[in-house]
Amino acid sequence: MAFAGWDWGSTTHDVTVIDDAGGKIERFPVPHTEDGIARALARLACYGGPGELPVAIETTRGLVVDRLLTAGHPVIPVHPNAFHAARPRWGAARAKNDPGDGFKLADYARTDGHRLPVLAPTLPQTLELQALTRQRGDHLGMRIAAVNQLAALLDTHWPGGRTIFASLHSPIALAFLDRYPSPQAAAGLTAARLEAFCRRHHYSGRRPGTELLARLREAPTSASRLGEPVIAQLVRAQTGLVRSIQTSIDALDAVIADALAAHPYARLLADLPRVGTLNLAQIIGEVGPILERANSFDQLAAETGIAPVTRSSGKIHTVAFRHATNQRARQALVTWIDNSRRASDWADQRYTAARARGQRHPHAIRTLGRAWLRIIWACWRTKTCYDPTKKQPTQQPIAA
Repeated sequence: MAFAGWDWGSTTHDVTVIDDAGGKIERFPVPHTEDGIARALARLACYGGPGELPVAIETTRGLVVDRLLTAGHPVIPVHPNAFHAARPRWGAARAKNDPGDGFKLADYARTDGHRLPVLAPTLPQTLELQALTRQRGDHLGMRIAAVNQLAALLDTHWPGGRTIFASLHSPIALAFLDRYPSPQAAAGLTAARLEAFCRRHHYSGRRPGTELLARLREAPTSASRLGEPVIAQLVRAQTGLVRSIQTSIDALDAVIADALAAHPYARLLADLPRVGTLNLAQIIGEVGPILERANSFDQLAAETGIAPVTRSSGKIHTVAFRHATNQRARQALVTWIDNSRRASDWADQRYTAARARGQRHPHAIRTLGRAWLRIIWACWRTKTCYDPTKKQPTQQPIAA
């Protein structure tokens, strides 16, 4: 049996193949081009079927990992820290170079491969949800930054434009700033005209024009030395940026809802208390790949950051917060777990009991999270729906 080590890079990779005794069979560089990767996969195929040639690599994702999985190779992801700790077995100097790392990765897979996890192709629907929710998160961060910039701009040049409506990224606030981008533009505004403007833009805040106008007039007067045309241009440009980002988020929300409805396992967790469409999509997209590869509940709890790190040596026993984990998966779970206690008496009782034992809020949420995660684990493994009346999966399996 042969083993391969793939030392990946942004422009060039290095691949080494060894036999089951640790002898080097072949080593070759791989340009990061379509031709280079295709030729590398063809050369690996010379050593037997792809399923019989495991490949060790220092990453869990990316184009190379996807191509190796598609070709049928067992991919062994090696954590860089673990690989660094193992370097002394190949020399006290812990030397690092691309050709040497390819050989060391292959040898590491040969000697320790039976103890390392092997990546399995994730459901395409799960990967789609993951990509969509991550992009939405990125756009949400961009919107927050753009709204903060708009707020700072209005504080300096047009304070009334910031205070009249509660949310600066709401459609009514953006429409108002487009129509009245400066104090001079709104100088002649009356309560009646403001109410007519709100009706045209379907304002749902149920605040009378007199109250909105009072907010506008009570705001401090700007002492900006910029001309009115420049202020109007600045406000309209920033308003357009916020609107474009919000439009993108709205479009992503619609696509995420459709993708979630089409996911084969969405029904398993759809009845979890107070889990919304977006949060459920995040849980399936981020926790789903871990669920698919986890061999035990303990592995699932550790990789999602819900379980602490326990160290016991002699008379010393410590339980500490787990920092090295999948941060996105933990955030998706913690957001829902905190919401669940407001809609489930069972969850609220567990949270309250944890607080009564002296646990702080984050600790109590993770304690409740481990109980919820056991239910999610059972639902996923048995492919049965969550039953809110029994706190366990139902006996109605979902077709894969």
